[in-house]
Amino acid sequence: MGLIRGVARTAAIAGTATAVSNRVSRRQGERWANEQDAAAYQEQQAYQQAPPPPPAAAPASGTDDMLAQLKQLGDLHAAGVLTDEEFAVQKNKVMNP
Repeated sequence: MGLIRGVARTAAIAGTATAVSNRVSRRQGERWANEQDAAAYQEQQAYQQAPPPPPAAAPASGTDDMLAQLKQLGDLHAAGVLTDEEFAVQKNKVMNP
């Protein structure tokens, strides 16, 4: 009977240790996941709060200046700085002074 009691005691201790270890691992994983979520949220907020695009310069009288401004607006739009609506508004300002 002593052998069975010793084996049962060892099994109970090992089971408890495993349960505690699993709980600690799960809590640590949750903590890391929360920290990663918080970092991703802060990064997203920083990206969304990017400075507004620079105001369009006053339209120039020359065609070369107008083309340069349109090219600059196109580059800003392609880079994602200007939305489709902002691009259209700025393009209209350049095209129709």
